[in-house]
Amino acid sequence: MIVAFSISPAAGDETGGVSEAVAEAIRVVRASGLPNETNAMFTNIEGEWDEVMAVVKQAVEVVTAVSPRVGLVLKADIRPGYTGQLTAKVERIEQALAD
Repeated sequence: MIVAFSISPAAGDETGGVSEAVAEAIRVVRASGLPNETNAMFTNIEGEWDEVMAVVKQAVEVVTAVSPRVGLVLKADIRPGYTGQLTAKVERIEQALAD
């Protein structure tokens, strides 16, 4: 499965920024060892249901440590029997664009 998620603390730093809290969440994802990527809006992670959701939970917990309220947006592509789709899906689109 691939999960795209975004975590945001309800309160930012003195400038209203949330990058430090979000960076802590991304550290959790990267330390998981699961295939992942981060873009301007979401972090994508690929793996089995239980391992992916455990990482998302841990990422939320580190943000909760600095904010009493946290927002989580999550979208999942659940396709049993398929792996490597984090890059394969993009490769298929790029191939279709090249045709």
